[in-house]
Amino acid sequence: MAVDTFQGALPAVLPFLKDNLNLSYTMTGMILIMSNMTSSVIQPLFGLLSDKKEKAFLLPLGAFLAGAGFCLLPLARNYGLVLLLVAVSGMGIACYHPEGFKTARFFTGQRMATGMSVFSVGGNMGIALGPILALSIIHYRGFSSLGWIVVLPLIFVAAIILLRRTVAVPNSWTQSAIKAKTASSKAAYRALFIIMCAIIMRTWIMFGMMTYIPFYYINYLRGNPVFAGKLVSLFLIGGAVGTLAGASLADRWGHRFWLRVSMLGSTLLFPFILWLQGPALFAVVFLFGVILISTFSVTVVMGQNLFPHNLGVVSGLVVGFAIGAGGIGVTLLGVIADHFGVPVAIKCIGVLPVAGFLLTMILRYPVAGQVKD
Repeated sequence: MAVDTFQGALPAVLPFLKDNLNLSYTMTGMILIMSNMTSSVIQPLFGLLSDKKEKAFLLPLGAFLAGAGFCLLPLARNYGLVLLLVAVSGMGIACYHPEGFKTARFFTGQRMATGMSVFSVGGNMGIALGPILALSIIHYRGFSSLGWIVVLPLIFVAAIILLRRTVAVPNSWTQSAIKAKTASSKAAYRALFIIMCAIIMRTWIMFGMMTYIPFYYINYLRGNPVFAGKLVSLFLIGGAVGTLAGASLADRWGHRFWLRVSMLGSTLLFPFILWLQGPALFAVVFLFGVILISTFSVTVVMGQNLFPHNLGVVSGLVVGFAIGAGGIGVTLLGVIADHFGVPVAIKCIGVLPVAGFLLTMILRYPVAGQVKD
């Protein structure tokens, strides 16, 4: 929660950075691209570092860098320094997550997806809390006081240093992981590739909904901006609920089975978003968020099960690289919207869960002799 607060807060403070430095919209957009590249796409590199030897220091270091880079933004007097600080904050986020998901793995027990979902929901809470916290500080204290937001990661850093023996990976689990180190089969690599492609589809849908629901209801239908904002909020709240509920069902019915249910359910629900109005629309958008994002922690566990001796790298791939690649893919929707209109871009989103479902149908998981579903 403390680390992911800054992922949610950055978009909220962009208007203030734009006004302070007189930036163009393109330059402002580049700030988000820099954040996405450094916080998501490079995560596997930190995962590789984590796997070579246990590196618990990456947890407090990542939290500190994430907060330090962000809280210094009000002091930046030129665009280059803003990009540098955003990169520092993003690298802190990338530094934290592979080690964080790797460590969390050892405390999930037998119900791995359920345990991982508790850890994941902390991130959901942080992303939701970020804009509220940052804008509240700016509203009451001014943009120059944004640095107060660093209190959250500092509390976490202090706590994890004081409780380092409690948070350290248990030796018995470490030995089990070492014993599990075997040559990974081609089937495991194929399964991981398909899982990553499914994650990219899921992320593309999620970011597409967050981006184009406002455009569709405000710019195209000339509706109330508050109405569009409520739809986006309900979608994200549904995702948080689904992260917890879906993981429990996946542990009970099977990870691959639930991944298929999620993609198929999203495929069937999406058309209703374009047809319904009023309370029924709110209900469907909420349910769509629940079903679509319910596999977040499930796919993390699936990847980790395939490569138990490379938990850091796999966590970086499925949490960082795949999600970052899906986010970048939303740019293609922008090209479609520019050439064919927002309604066509929205309809194209509906094709993505179909592609995701077809991918899950060719997924071979568990891999014989390696994991149990």
